[in-house]
Amino acid sequence: MPPKKRWRIYATTSEIPPEAVEVLESVGRVELNRTSTSPSKKILMGKIRDVDGLLSMVTDEVDSALMDRAKRLKVVANMAVGYDNIDLKAATERGIMMTNTPGILSETTADTAMMLVLAVARRLTEADRYVRAHKWTSWTPKMMLGRDVHGKDLGIYGLGRIGEDVAKRALGFGMKVSYHNRTRRPELERKYGIAYKSFEGLLKESDFITIHVPLTPETRHSIGARELSSMKRSAYLVNTSRGPVVDEASLIKALQDKVIAGAALDVFETEPLPADSPLLDMDNVVLTPHIGSASVETRTAMAVLAARNLVAALKGETPPNLLNKELARKKTI
Repeated sequence: MPPKKRWRIYATTSEIPPEAVEVLESVGRVELNRTSTSPSKKILMGKIRDVDGLLSMVTDEVDSALMDRAKRLKVVANMAVGYDNIDLKAATERGIMMTNTPGILSETTADTAMMLVLAVARRLTEADRYVRAHKWTSWTPKMMLGRDVHGKDLGIYGLGRIGEDVAKRALGFGMKVSYHNRTRRPELERKYGIAYKSFEGLLKESDFITIHVPLTPETRHSIGARELSSMKRSAYLVNTSRGPVVDEASLIKALQDKVIAGAALDVFETEPLPADSPLLDMDNVVLTPHIGSASVETRTAMAVLAARNLVAALKGETPPNLLNKELARKKTI
């Protein structure tokens, strides 16, 4: 019996759990990037030359130039649900399978969105800093007054898996929920008692806007100066999707001019957030470092699914989460 073929696999992070590494090692020789951050483009260009499978993070740019350096690359398994870091068209043209990890992180990201809604409304991080700075000397009726969440209108921009899970949580907090989506979801309207609104209506009438759309040419900067100015002055913007969905410069100005009451952001146009960003000095903004799916359980499940996607492709099977589905009908490996 001939020996099993050993594929070469490169993962752009060492911070994947042993369970995922074990899946990868079942079919190949695995090399992990040993730095705490993503490899530089130069390093990745060198590594990609002789690998059959790449396990990538959302911070890795997988473009046509990188793929052209690859002599034997058959699959890129992105450990994320979003894949705006990947040139999918270029991959398809080259017969390279691309996969993602949908579904697994929906509940955890929805938890994060609700956490941010509560945190910005009740001034959580500001109150934490206040106590740590030893400024709390007595209780007063107007100290750290925030806004109620129950009874308020939550507008969900993008009612996919994550948006639906946010709706369920918001209803549990006694909020009134409406949504805008590219495709109307009447079955979810009936199931949860939520209302569909035009994009303009959602912005104008909501007390909180939470963003759950993918980053596409159509959604990039879809919330800018005009959209922010149509929101209530008492409203808050929450973003756990992708930073460039919001025109950050316009958001900063809107916050400075009190066009809206505040924002809670897990994602940014430039990540990590630049040290000179005005957002860092604003008390009416809650900032977190892209931790939407950052639970032990979810990140482990994401890594294992990415590994299984990669292994399936190398074995000549159709990966469970293939993005360029036209390749499933072709013998590419």
